[in-house]
Amino acid sequence: MPPEFIISIKKENEEYMIGVTCNGHKKTFFNKLTQLQKDGKIPNGAIHLTPIKAVGTDCIRMDPDDLIQL
Repeated sequence: MPPEFIISIKKENEEYMIGVTCNGHKKTFFNKLTQLQKDGKIPNGAIHLTPIKAVGTDCIRMDPDDLIQL
């Protein structure tokens, strides 16, 4: 399962990147982060999911078939 979302926590004017997840594990990751916030182990704030877009550049070559899998 390829990564589909960047997970971050937004608090006031700051944003902390936590990791990446696929759509299949998004809810599990969200629930775990919520519990960690309640336990005081990570900063409180809004959990934000940003979709990842596949890109290709001159130094990163992509086969069009790879995009179909994403």
